[in-house]
Amino acid sequence: MSAVELFLINDIWFAFLSFKILIEMKKIINTTKAPSPVGPYNQSVLAGGTLYLSGQIALDAKTGELVMDTIEQETEQVMTNLSYVLAEAGMTFEHIVKCSVFVSDMKNYAAINAVYAKYFDEATAPARELVEVANLPKYVNVEISAIAVK
Repeated sequence: MSAVELFLINDIWFAFLSFKILIEMKKIINTTKAPSPVGPYNQSVLAGGTLYLSGQIALDAKTGELVMDTIEQETEQVMTNLSYVLAEAGMTFEHIVKCSVFVSDMKNYAAINAVYAKYFDEATAPARELVEVANLPKYVNVEISAIAVK
């Protein structure tokens, strides 16, 4: 076998191993306890010890109904949905390092923040932004996504 052939075989083998490692590093994590995705995405993806959680809204997976009686109940359902996905990955809110909170009306900030605060120790709370947007899926009032590290 020539040096060129050996080089090509080695190069192909390296590419295969790199692809295999990449595939093994990315794990899709979904749970039936949280609402099923309604598009080409998953509830969460674990990659290299970091869990990326898709945005959750106040959809009750058991009933298929939105929980929107009050902004507090809506936020509580969002946090519950996040907790289900975290648990499926073997994590808790303590593992969250970053949250993104999207709201339809900044006037709800205080009420949303009061519920959100119950899930985190203030001294170790994750980084976060809270932004007002024009619309959210199903015209809900709050959606939260997160990043967690084990």
